[in-house]
Amino acid sequence: MSSVAVLTQESFAEHRSGLVPQQIKVATLNSEEESDPPTYKDAFPPLPEKAACLESAQEPAGAWGNKIRPIKASVITQVFHVPLEERKYKDMNQFGEGEQAKICLEIMQRTGAHLELSLAKDQGLSIMVSGKLDAVMKARKDIVARLQTQASATVAIPKEHHRFVIGKNGEKLQDLELKTATKIQIPRPDDASNQIRITGTKEGIEKARHEVLLISAEQDKRAVERLEVEKAFHPFIAGPYNRLVSEIMQETGTRINIPPPSVNRTEIVFTGEKEQLAQAVARIKKIYEEKKKKTTTIAVEVKKSQHKYVIGPKGNSLQEILERTGVSVEIPPSDSISETVILRGEPEKLGQALTEVYAKANSFTVSSVSAPSWLHRFIIGKKGQNLAKITQQMPKVHIEFTEGEDKITLEGPTEDVNVAQEQIEAMVKDLIHRMDYVEISIDHKFHRHLIGKSGANINRIKDQYKVSVRIPPDSEKSNLIRIEGDPQGVQQAKRELLELASRMENERTKDLIIEQRFHRTIIGQKGERIREIRDKFPEVIINFPDPAQKSDIVQLRGPKNEVEKCTKYMQKMVADLVENSYSISVPIFKQFHKNIIGKGGANIKKIREESNTKIDLPAENSNSETIIITGKRANCEAARSRILSIQKDLANIAEVEVSIPAKLHNSLIGTKGRLIRSIMEECGGVHIHFPVEGSGSDTVVIRGPSSDVEKAKKQLLHLAEEKQTKSFTVDIRAKPEYHKFLIGKGGGKIRKVRDTTGARIIFPTAEDKDQDLITIIGKEDAVKEAQKELEALIQNLDNVVEDYMLVDPKHHRHFVIRRGQVLREIAEEYGGVMVSFPRSGTQSDKVTLKGAKECVEAARKRIQEIIEDLEAQVTIECAIPQKFHRSVMGPKGSRIQQITRDYNVQIKFPDKEENPVHSAEPAVQENGDDAGEGREADPGSPRRCDIIIISGRKEKCEAAKEALEALVPVTIEVEVPFDLHRYIIGQKGSGIRKMMDEFEVNIHVPAPELQSDVIAITGLAANLDRAKAGLLERVRELQAEQEDRALRSFKLSVTVDPKYHPKIIGRKGAVITQIRLEHDVNIQFPDKDDGNQPQDQITITGYEKNTEAARDAILKIVGELEQMVSEDVPLDHRVHARIIGARGKAIRKIMDEFKVDIRFPQSGAPDPNCVTVTGLPENVEEAIDHILNLEEEYLADVVDSEVLQVYMKPPAHEESKAPSKGFVVRDAPWTANSSEKAPDMSSSEEFPSFGAQVAPKTLPWGPKR
Repeated sequence: MSSVAVLTQESFAEHRSGLVPQQIKVATLNSEEESDPPTYKDAFPPLPEKAACLESAQEPAGAWGNKIRPIKASVITQVFHVPLEERKYKDMNQFGEGEQAKICLEIMQRTGAHLELSLAKDQGLSIMVSGKLDAVMKARKDIVARLQTQASATVAIPKEHHRFVIGKNGEKLQDLELKTATKIQIPRPDDASNQIRITGTKEGIEKARHEVLLISAEQDKRAVERLEVEKAFHPFIAGPYNRLVSEIMQETGTRINIPPPSVNRTEIVFTGEKEQLAQAVARIKKIYEEKKKKTTTIAVEVKKSQHKYVIGPKGNSLQEILERTGVSVEIPPSDSISETVILRGEPEKLGQALTEVYAKANSFTVSSVSAPSWLHRFIIGKKGQNLAKITQQMPKVHIEFTEGEDKITLEGPTEDVNVAQEQIEAMVKDLIHRMDYVEISIDHKFHRHLIGKSGANINRIKDQYKVSVRIPPDSEKSNLIRIEGDPQGVQQAKRELLELASRMENERTKDLIIEQRFHRTIIGQKGERIREIRDKFPEVIINFPDPAQKSDIVQLRGPKNEVEKCTKYMQKMVADLVENSYSISVPIFKQFHKNIIGKGGANIKKIREESNTKIDLPAENSNSETIIITGKRANCEAARSRILSIQKDLANIAEVEVSIPAKLHNSLIGTKGRLIRSIMEECGGVHIHFPVEGSGSDTVVIRGPSSDVEKAKKQLLHLAEEKQTKSFTVDIRAKPEYHKFLIGKGGGKIRKVRDTTGARIIFPTAEDKDQDLITIIGKEDAVKEAQKELEALIQNLDNVVEDYMLVDPKHHRHFVIRRGQVLREIAEEYGGVMVSFPRSGTQSDKVTLKGAKECVEAARKRIQEIIEDLEAQVTIECAIPQKFHRSVMGPKGSRIQQITRDYNVQIKFPDKEENPVHSAEPAVQENGDDAGEGREADPGSPRRCDIIIISGRKEKCEAAKEALEALVPVTIEVEVPFDLHRYIIGQKGSGIRKMMDEFEVNIHVPAPELQSDVIAITGLAANLDRAKAGLLERVRELQAEQEDRALRSFKLSVTVDPKYHPKIIGRKGAVITQIRLEHDVNIQFPDKDDGNQPQDQITITGYEKNTEAARDAILKIVGELEQMVSEDVPLDHRVHARIIGARGKAIRKIMDEFKVDIRFPQSGAPDPNCVTVTGLPENVEEAIDHILNLEEEYLADVVDSEVLQVYMKPPAHEESKAPSKGFVVRDAPWTANSSEKAPDMSSSEEFPSFGAQVAPKTLPWGPKR
């Protein structure tokens, strides 16, 4: 038997309509249970006839008549009418032209909607708008705004209702404007006005006005009431863990805001519907009155340190006592010194509560362990490892180390504290037994050398001797180095460090002048070359200046012999660099650059290698034609010749040499080469090459195309001739040492000659070979007059005389000290005059002067002046305490040098006091017995180490003494609240260092244990006022910050059902982040894992105003969520995947479009077809319609594919299957007993050819269409 697929009429109809979601059943009929096959008409029902459709509006009967749910069209059409009197553009020559048409076109482009305009008989304007709903609404708004005249009206509603009109992020206002096609202006929050302005058409204004008043009316139903309740009774009203107030809020639907304990406010705020609010107020009043009558108070003393144990974490202990006993425990604030705790409750329960308070207070203990402060970091261990072992065993124990104190404080449960104390004491005992420390004093300037590069030296010592070495930072300027570790290792490390320091004190420092441009070359790429030098001279430290300093001084430091060797080596290296840094520029026509480079750079590479030079060509996109050659001079010249020969071979390049006197070259070149450049450009870009300045050559080379070279030659000769005729030049000679005397001080003498004669006098530069030659240029008569004056001056200087003068031998030293600096200055100032003093040791007073007569006279006069100063010199003492000497000297002695220069005096500071221990003694003992003397010093007289000696003229010495005394630092005291000291000091002292650097003073902040408010400022009197003002300004800033912090720490709790928390947080925290940023607050949600914490409390922290605004924003979201409804809709699970789309893209689009949340069942859910839609009622309804339409559309595809799969299934095993008959129907048109005749296959009527005319014939399927 073959299997027979049976399709009943019902199942077929259901399949076609797509309303039955179940799969089509396919039955296999065995021979025993075979039933009659269906008739042809049952299996294939006829279609409804056309006539019936047209005549009757009723739905056709039969299987095809099942009603299919209509799918909403996404495109809508709306018609707007603008009356004549409201039209903006009435005067038009021809409809469809002008401004109106342009506006319509713009609206269509901007919104994507289609507009059609027509003019009615009454000259009104009808506009048909087609498109998607949002596009139509936007187009309508634009039409009203731009094609219709605008009216305006105002509506007054209470100011507090304005925010409800605006809505979240202004969405409500935007929707209202779109719906009514108006512009609604709401006054700003800081504006006191309650008037809302509406602009638009009359109809739109009315609609908008109605909507605004409706919103206001909704808000009027709510009320706010404030109830004054004594702060002490707030805990009873809130109840343990806020349960009582939460219960009242839930029952009455009223929001009750009780101020937190930290806020000193007594009023409780109620918000809600008027009737329910009245119930809530009545209940709270009743509780308040009842507690006021029944409760009494007792006050007990509990140590301040134990208060926190009574309060418990997050106040849990207080809530626990309130829950168990009904007694409220009032703890004084932490900033109060009071130790009194007040218990308030019913008399019979106060005893139990008191017992619990003392139990909580004594549940923790505080203990301390004596341990030297230097051992603290060893007890803590690396990254806190040692301490972690204790704290992991006893997590409730708090261990505190105080810097500078020799004790460790432990705090926690008594038993745990005792165990921890034993462990720490054992650790301290062990460390003291096997550890030692020592402090050594090494000048802080050597510290960085002890540390070594990247800490190499100090790390080696640490690893070698297993010790810890603590070197103070540079900013502290401290000499004290501390070594800690194994006693033997400490001693060895101490010995090595002291040896290193001693070696450094015997080192030499030398400054080497090297041009900064060579520094990078000496250092080499990635420091390769300098590394080689350092490896060659390992004991020498080489320091290059910072590139930003533009300094040429390279500092060498190390043993004397090694420094000298290194200096010679580096000087030789610099000499080679100078020799190899000669540079010349070669102008080559741009078109020949590629030939000079050669294929793959072959030519240029060959020239570079053979000439041993560096050759730089300009970039291809550059307009420059100059090639720069760098290297040794001879090599550069050879490379230039080769490059020029390549250019000459390639083109018709002519080269002409023109002889022009060298003295005219500068005038022909012109300022910055402007004159010669103009000739080159005018003559087709020829190259004109002048000889190097100072070479003495008159040959000028012109190179370029022949015609251009000739033209340039003519112009150049003509210009030279002009310069020569108009300009007269004379050269005179004078010894170079006379030049300074001829020029005079500040150029005074030579300027006088120039001004009187009008001639220009050019002296040779340092680079010129002929140093004797002086050139005079100008008009002939002016040049001759200047020549005459200069020759007269030179003649006087040539008149060399030798003279002598008597100088007391006691003054000789002044002239010859500092390598004869005074004599050098005299020689430079007075035309190179030679002054010879007798050799030291001889008692001669004869000093010889040799030079030009005028110079000798001037030098003699100057020496006499110096001697007079020395004769008139006195020595006075200036007593300034030694502790101020360093400050008086200034950085690198700059202040003393300035005074020495200003007053022409000598200042000598005393040596440091031999026994500095005295400085630590009381003031009475400072001026004790002098060493080696038995007499007692006058207690009033200054110490020897305080006396500064000043030598010079008396009046100058007095002035210098006053200047020195003015540099003595003065100390003033400034009152600054103690709690601000740590902020003034700043992180690691950065704040106070910055102030000291800025105001050039020393600021001393008292130690924390002194609890003093006085800060001492020490410095120059001139700087103290600025420093005090700066410090007080900083105090004001810190106080303002403190006030701001206090204002920012305002806390507000909002009670919100936990089921709304995810929605308030939003996807990836988007919603809550927006609220936080918008209102500048911190919002804390309850911890789900904390069972003691109320799960419906959201805490907001920030400015009070901001926290209230954030609370309102959260409550608004909650309000919107509360209005939402959830509906379950049966949706065939087979279409879920298509509705969700790839990665949820399709379902997200639907949710965004309809502003709803759609949840699909999880796999394994009891009802796999149940889909939940949540949102506002109207949105939910629209979303359900949309997804049901999608279901119908997708289900048809699913059913078709499933039916196809049934027939596509492979046949089962032959044994289990009866032979198939195929699909059997009765009474088909082709059967013998059928009333209908079978179609004739040969008939052209039954089977017509395409395009042939066929007579109409009634068929089983109804009339032809």
